[in-house]
Amino acid sequence: MKKSFFFCVFVWSFINTNAQECNYTFKGQITDFHDKTPIIGASVYIKNINKYAVSDDQGNFVINNLCKGKLIIEVQHIACETKLFSLTLNKNTFKKIVLEHHLKELNEVIVKGSSKTDQTSIEKSIKKTVLENFTDKSLGDALTTISGVSSLNTGNSIVKPMIHGLHSSRLLLINNNVRLFDQEWGDEHAPNIDINSSDRIDVIKGASSLKYGSDAIGGLILIKAKKYALLDSLFGKTIFSMNSNGYGGNVNTEIVKTYTSGHYAKLQMNYKVFGDFKTPDYYLTNTGINSKNASFRAGYNGFDKGYDIYYSFVQNEFGILKSSHIGNVNDLVLAINNTEPMIIEDFSYTIGYPKQRITHHLGKIELYKELEGLGKLSLQYDFQINRRKEFDLRRGDLSNTPVIDLRLFTTSIQPDLIISSFENLKLNIGLNGRYQQNNAMSGTGVRPLIPDFDKFDFGAYSIASYSLNENSEISMGLRYDYALIKAKKWYNRTDWQDIYNYDELFPEFETDIVDGIQILTKPEFSINNISASLGFVKKFENKFSLLLNYGLVNRVPNPSEFFSDGLHHSAARIELGSLTMTKETANKLIVSLEKKDVDFGFEISPYYKYISNFIQLIPTGIRTSIRGAFPVWEYQQTNAVIFGVDIDLNKKITNKLSYNGNFSVLKGTNTRDNIPLIHMPAANFSNSLAYFNEDLNQLSISLGQKTILQQKRYPNYNFYTFNSMIQENSFVDISSTPPTYSLFNFNASAVFRGFSGGDVKLELNVENLFNRKYREHLNRLRYFADEMGRNINLKIKINY
Repeated sequence: MKKSFFFCVFVWSFINTNAQECNYTFKGQITDFHDKTPIIGASVYIKNINKYAVSDDQGNFVINNLCKGKLIIEVQHIACETKLFSLTLNKNTFKKIVLEHHLKELNEVIVKGSSKTDQTSIEKSIKKTVLENFTDKSLGDALTTISGVSSLNTGNSIVKPMIHGLHSSRLLLINNNVRLFDQEWGDEHAPNIDINSSDRIDVIKGASSLKYGSDAIGGLILIKAKKYALLDSLFGKTIFSMNSNGYGGNVNTEIVKTYTSGHYAKLQMNYKVFGDFKTPDYYLTNTGINSKNASFRAGYNGFDKGYDIYYSFVQNEFGILKSSHIGNVNDLVLAINNTEPMIIEDFSYTIGYPKQRITHHLGKIELYKELEGLGKLSLQYDFQINRRKEFDLRRGDLSNTPVIDLRLFTTSIQPDLIISSFENLKLNIGLNGRYQQNNAMSGTGVRPLIPDFDKFDFGAYSIASYSLNENSEISMGLRYDYALIKAKKWYNRTDWQDIYNYDELFPEFETDIVDGIQILTKPEFSINNISASLGFVKKFENKFSLLLNYGLVNRVPNPSEFFSDGLHHSAARIELGSLTMTKETANKLIVSLEKKDVDFGFEISPYYKYISNFIQLIPTGIRTSIRGAFPVWEYQQTNAVIFGVDIDLNKKITNKLSYNGNFSVLKGTNTRDNIPLIHMPAANFSNSLAYFNEDLNQLSISLGQKTILQQKRYPNYNFYTFNSMIQENSFVDISSTPPTYSLFNFNASAVFRGFSGGDVKLELNVENLFNRKYREHLNRLRYFADEMGRNINLKIKINY
């Protein structure tokens, strides 16, 4: 009896104890990491006891009747990364659970391609598949496929991009989030960028560039690297390119390793070599290219933190047409009057004088951290080292010494905060500090064209975008910049005192150091800038949208515009800057009406720019030196208006046949003198028909045409010079432009499965199909020779 009593007490105590320990409740709220908004419909599953709940419209969930002990909990949502954690339950518990709501969306973007940089920006993109067609060409060549973008050339190898007639310091080139600085002031200075290291290029024609700088009067060129999905993968690509014109080619190879953890690494290398190029009738002597490039990238792409390390090296050597080396103005007269170059030699791979040799190092490290309930904070440090050597035909001990030898060091740091915690508002605020040092290397035997200088920059920006509704968005930006330039420069005392009157205008720049007829000066300038932008986009039915973009942009004169003083040998002219230069101020307005549709789409983008104190380099006469008589080009300021329109069309004719076309025209006017601006691109249009058959080895066949109309609006800077050979004045026509020309191009490609997991793409291109003889008025060497003739290009692309 006693035993039975104790047994009942034991059973009752056990039941009572377990009842008490299984009455616990686990509650929680599931929110988005970025903006703290509730996540609806997330499942909360306790794996070790097979219980679950679903979050409601406030992100809340409740699981009752839980026992004391360890719980293994799995939280899932269709748009989120699954979260697994353990919890020891010994009382009623409430827990906030944060999920990365955008991670899978990000992976989709990575795989399928990202959207516009800014919804209110007027933007065009060149994707990787198109860039691969230009693997052995320059950035400028690739960009000319976009309406409104042209190029200022020195021969066929040195290509400077232009947007709406503006180039050099008026364009911002951003390479992997680093603004490029590489002595871009010269007409014959091409960007030192290997397009093979990029995944995509965005061209922004509007004012949406305040994050990167205040001086993008022409526009912004974003060279972007690829974002990799969170996969455990190893893949790569090698492209061989061979050309009939120049008997050269290019090989580019890259290999990428990614991990599900978010780590990644990429190594890319490129080598390009060409000999003398050829017009339809003759070789262009000394126009070869030798280029070596490499880049390395590594990082970690976590949802809440990460880093990106990038380094690139570019080494270019360009031969400059031998006949363009003029000793004086009389040589220029002979070149203009001759229909062929004065020097034509047999084909050669030798790169002689004149030539350019440039090396460029770029490195950066970027760190980011996602701040819960706020946004993304990033910090970037970068540096660049640019060494430019320009060689001329010289004799004696200086025969192998460059006439220009400049070393430019640039370093910057930029913290940036993106606030995304508001429902319809996105804020981007940041700072950037930059230091530049230019060293005009000694030993050239000539006075440096650009002196030693130090430049300090500080900027602060704030950019906001607000969604008015699901179809409308407005953006606003404001930026402040401060620039300080300190230089050391020798001036001829007669120039300083009598010609420029600088001794009265800038007496504070003088020093007591005098060397014969020269005086050492220390010019110093500090300039403050305020820039702003305003954008609006409205989306309509049937895939129509209207974009408006206004910008108030200020540009500080670059050192060449302040300090140039001497013979620029590779340009064969004397260039003169002015210490009286003031900052440019531009008001930019661009409108775009778009219809984005594969079957039929178009974009019409008119624009207007008024630029006060516009700085232009124009010919003003001739000057005689011991080398002979040379044209004198001076930097001068005026007011300018540039307006025009870009039109793009696309039409799907059948399931396999499509059409693309574009048209661009602009008008640039010096309003102070009521004459056309110099070096404005002519009206042009292009058309292409493309056939694509997915089922037939992805067969692609296309025929393209581009027409450049004669530029009939140009300023008259012609002049007379005394010709000692005939003892009379000769007329020098440097202004008249070449006639209209049209070029046709052919492309065919197919993809073959060459091995497991990879494929081989064969591509044939024929440029200048009908071997047209022509000259381009934006080519600085148009006075001396025709443009390139037909080129047959074969590419082999191996994906593995």
